[in-house]
Amino acid sequence: MPVVMALALVVGGCDGSESAPSPAPNEAVSEATSAATIAASRPAPPSTSPAQAVACSSQIGAAKAQALVKQCISVSPATHPPCNAANSCAMIRSEIARGCAILDDDAKAASCTDPYSTAAAVEAIARYYDAINARDFATAWQTWGTDGGASGKTLEQFAAGFAHTRQVHAEIGQPGTIEGGAGSLYVSVPVTVDAQLADGRHQHFVGSYALRRINRGMGVSQGWHIETAKLRGG
Repeated sequence: MPVVMALALVVGGCDGSESAPSPAPNEAVSEATSAATIAASRPAPPSTSPAQAVACSSQIGAAKAQALVKQCISVSPATHPPCNAANSCAMIRSEIARGCAILDDDAKAASCTDPYSTAAAVEAIARYYDAINARDFATAWQTWGTDGGASGKTLEQFAAGFAHTRQVHAEIGQPGTIEGGAGSLYVSVPVTVDAQLADGRHQHFVGSYALRRINRGMGVSQGWHIETAKLRGG
């Protein structure tokens, strides 16, 4: 069964489609519950500025946001982590995922999703769309490998690509089998996307994301990141 995300997005940019290079968007999804529904974030007022990302406390409420912040603080290796309810939920969850990926196996918090699992890859795509939903384009852009470099766009170009997008509904399908090679792990995650434009028109996309992460024992990992995307109009 697919994971369903109804993500409300009100922004201002350019083509209404997702930025995706050609062969070069919640609650955490567990391995057992990867088919569960990811809760929709609230719509945000129009804006084109990545600096005006919607606060996590506004997205999911103060109590839930504070619980997320507490989890973030417990696993983040950063001296000044972005574990703050004023940041987007996607940013906080991204820091949680990063911390879980860096922690030694014996030190992992009970709340961590196995960073080598397909569930963690699904969470990365969920955070990606959730960040777009919150107009936190920096966090969404950094979901692409090499700190956004794999997107083939600058942050400004990436953000502009969503200028005329009003709302995104994404279904995340069952991920493929994790494959390894040359010190890295790869997995494909299928998606079906319905993007509503500011003028009310809809654009539909079907395809998949290829995600990559380094294998065990190959150094400090930041977890799963998008390597490439193959999305076509449907």
